[in-house]
Amino acid sequence: MQLNRSILIVEDEEVIRSSLAEFLTSEGYETMQASTVAKALELARDRDFNVAICDVQLPDGDGIELLRRLQNIKPSIFVLIITAYATVENTISAFKAGAFDYLVKPVIFDDLSHKLNRLFEYQKIFYENQILRRELARSPGIEEIVGSSKTLQKLQSTIRKIAATNSNVLLSGESGTGKELFARSIHSNGPNREQRFLAVNCGMRPIELLESQLFGSAASSLQYPQAEQTGVFKNADGGTVYLDEISQLPLGTQGKLLRAIEYGEILPLGSAEPVKVDVRLIASTTRDLAEMVKTGEFEQDLFYRLDGMKIHIPALRERVDDIPELVEYFIAKHSRKMGKRVTGATSETIRALMSAEWKGNVRQLDNAIERAVMMCDDTLICLNDLPPELHQNEPPLPDVDDLRLALRHYERMHITRVLKDSADKREAAKRLKLGLSSLYRKIEELDIELE
Repeated sequence: MQLNRSILIVEDEEVIRSSLAEFLTSEGYETMQASTVAKALELARDRDFNVAICDVQLPDGDGIELLRRLQNIKPSIFVLIITAYATVENTISAFKAGAFDYLVKPVIFDDLSHKLNRLFEYQKIFYENQILRRELARSPGIEEIVGSSKTLQKLQSTIRKIAATNSNVLLSGESGTGKELFARSIHSNGPNREQRFLAVNCGMRPIELLESQLFGSAASSLQYPQAEQTGVFKNADGGTVYLDEISQLPLGTQGKLLRAIEYGEILPLGSAEPVKVDVRLIASTTRDLAEMVKTGEFEQDLFYRLDGMKIHIPALRERVDDIPELVEYFIAKHSRKMGKRVTGATSETIRALMSAEWKGNVRQLDNAIERAVMMCDDTLICLNDLPPELHQNEPPLPDVDDLRLALRHYERMHITRVLKDSADKREAAKRLKLGLSSLYRKIEELDIELE
């Protein structure tokens, strides 16, 4: 996260104020100066400062009181107090008022630089926690799952049954299939639907920050006075935690997660006291966890805990019948967002979309329709509005009304593609969910040429 590096210096002694500004500017910070409380408050109302460095003794007021007033103007501002005498009483007063740290006159620049580096490191954690709290405060309502294919209907039936049990769930499937959307559906159809749903990406953060967000941290575990946080497991207590791409979770963290599942307790970083939690865990993966167990990359006991209630989220090519409905949904969504009057797509465009490979699945389709709506100059998306790769490789479905001919064309094209992507016919038959003899019959019936 890119943090604002603008600092307000409030100091009545001009020599100190100027030298601080010169040093901080050389360190890459933007600075503004004030010699009084009144001027500091005026600047704070007009500018968005991330940090304020305030002297305790000012001509028209007290630095501690200024700290409180600055935080009323902007609650997220961080303040360093400058004091001539580092007494215990002054230090306690500053921290009680909300100061991040203090500096003793004469200010040593190396000390100031160290404290600012520490402050900005803490800010990264602070803002991550703010994002987390906003996520927790959001309504956990279910987003619409679009489609009416038999594949999707079967999946939704399974979800309704599993959701009612409140058991932990593992979602498997390719990237872009919408696993988080289905996780939210499980939560929204479960007994704790009124409680919180919180999603965490296991591969997006350093281990220490990830574990701190998952299990919480005591103030003593970090080198920052205000760094204590409860973590998502405690914040989502009674609700659901969704761990996206659990295969990327470090082995050590997997062990801690296993304890949370088995014993319903977590150990915050830096704490010796476990904390009881009661959450439903939904995890997702694009990798084969069983293979990862064999190679020692995934905790076996954790795998067994998750694999018992496993749901496969189908790739878009496994639910092609849903594409027209998805296209309609995404056109409405992006047209509304862009303020355009695109109402649909031509039949040629729909045929092209239904015949595409969609290696990026629903996410790729969403992006393609967003681009098409942007490029469209009419009310209907035409073939040229789509990304070039979607209409320059394979021919679209035939322009015929006869459903049997259209299905035969698509079936031939689909089986041909799977055969090309498979090591042999046995693997292709398995992917197509056909018996090997049935695949041979299809090859003959559809006159598929084999390389």
